[in-house]
Amino acid sequence: MFCSFRIRSLSAVIALLATAGTAQADYLWLSRDGAAATATARVGELEKTPQPVASVSAPRAFLADGKDLPLTVETDRVLIPVAAAGTDLRAVASRVTGESTLVQYQARWGRTETKAVNDLELVPTEPNGNTFKLVWKGNTVAASQVNVDTAEGWRRVLKPAKDGTVTLATPFPGLYVLEVSARVNGAVTVGGKKYEEVRHTATLSFEVPR
Repeated sequence: MFCSFRIRSLSAVIALLATAGTAQADYLWLSRDGAAATATARVGELEKTPQPVASVSAPRAFLADGKDLPLTVETDRVLIPVAAAGTDLRAVASRVTGESTLVQYQARWGRTETKAVNDLELVPTEPNGNTFKLVWKGNTVAASQVNVDTAEGWRRVLKPAKDGTVTLATPFPGLYVLEVSARVNGAVTVGGKKYEEVRHTATLSFEVPR
């Protein structure tokens, strides 16, 4: 069992975007090669050709303490050194689409920590668990749905339970990427520029060992 938490409405702040039955949006996602001390960030969708890193702006990677990690930027990926194999990792980037839409990409690798760091983040309710809550700027909110991609090509759409959480079965080993998107209600000014629409796309990825 896990501790109870309060569910807050998104209606006054953000609106979760339902994507079932439509083309899934691009996202930023993280992966690790076993116990290697390097993680990889890519833009696009799992099992599709990654988009160029130059298609996004201001990529950052950091641990739970907020300290930035050095990046090695390649054409279609970003390499990130991580000291401990069991360390949860975050990465962010942004993209301006059209004239007035800002997309904020937020990614997390690992499910050992039960506290959110990014503005929008899927968080396990217990370390290494398969039940997740969605947190928006420190407040637990109800996810309308969570999309799941896997390295095996198995895809699912998770619907929330009454308490707003989603639970994912992990029937086979390999990489799992959970994705959720939200839109900020109303215009927002970021860095001195006004955007008529701001979208947040968050992923949580982890490996189920063989």
